[in-house]
Amino acid sequence: MSGTSPHSPLHVWWTQLSPAAGAAVMATGIVSIGLQLTGHETLSRIALVIGCTIWPAMASDFAVRLPRERARRFADAGAAGALTAVAATSVLGTRFSALGRQTVAEALLALSALLWPVLIVLAVGHGKRRLPGRVFLGCVATQGLAVLGATLAAAESAAWLAHTALVLFWLGLVLYCVALFRFDLRQVLEGPGDQWIAGGALAISALAGSKLIAADSARLYLWNDDDRGVLRAVTVALLVLGLAWYGVLLVAELVRPRLRYDVGRWATVFPMGMTAVAMLSVSDTVDVPWLETPGEVLLWISVVAWCAVAAGAVDSARAAVRSTAPR
Repeated sequence: MSGTSPHSPLHVWWTQLSPAAGAAVMATGIVSIGLQLTGHETLSRIALVIGCTIWPAMASDFAVRLPRERARRFADAGAAGALTAVAATSVLGTRFSALGRQTVAEALLALSALLWPVLIVLAVGHGKRRLPGRVFLGCVATQGLAVLGATLAAAESAAWLAHTALVLFWLGLVLYCVALFRFDLRQVLEGPGDQWIAGGALAISALAGSKLIAADSARLYLWNDDDRGVLRAVTVALLVLGLAWYGVLLVAELVRPRLRYDVGRWATVFPMGMTAVAMLSVSDTVDVPWLETPGEVLLWISVVAWCAVAAGAVDSARAAVRSTAPR
């Protein structure tokens, strides 16, 4: 960690974090997007500032340690965890695009696109089974690129970006099927938090579909009636499946509570917020206004979850610093 002594208590705590800690940026960014969609601009910008504050520190630390710790960090599903870098960057880029900062969003898209092929090959390059929830991050990262690409396509009237995003959208669904085959279903009851990505991956896929639909215009004429009909049907189906996963995972949490803080809980907040944002976006794009109210309810649930996990992270940091401090 830049600027921190290798023997300091804070550095000791920091080095214990897995690459999946990038889910904190993902969770914060998607909460910011949801708050912006519901008109809470001030709260949304506060969340964006928090996400942007965390992102550079994690990115620089990841870049420095990756060459030295590649074997340890990419064992099993470690490469999938590293894909949070792509997803987090894409989420922040989408929020900046909504602010009208298209140049920043384009830069973040370019960075995500550079990271994606390397990490996606590492993530899906082995055929191991019974993996934890972060195995779905290959889908999440790919759909994150699709969301940002479609968002910029609409903002910049760039047809090539929309068509590229469409390819990524379908590829993301293929990656979801591969991940589902390799996912350990016991994680639904036993996972530390990242099991929620199984549903969040479908939610971000639904968001990508809604953004692709919204990117079309008389000027671009991206999709004909058949294409639009397929996109609409698939998007709605993905949202329904994502909500089904949300229900299953919520019941599992009630049946077998796991209340102790774990860094994987950021990977719970992200799918919660993503499901809410997907509902709000699909409500507007597909013209189903009654989805707006439950979408707002789920958004505030994710905000509460974010606050709870953030409090747990602060307590964990304090405990780690106290336990490693010289006596």
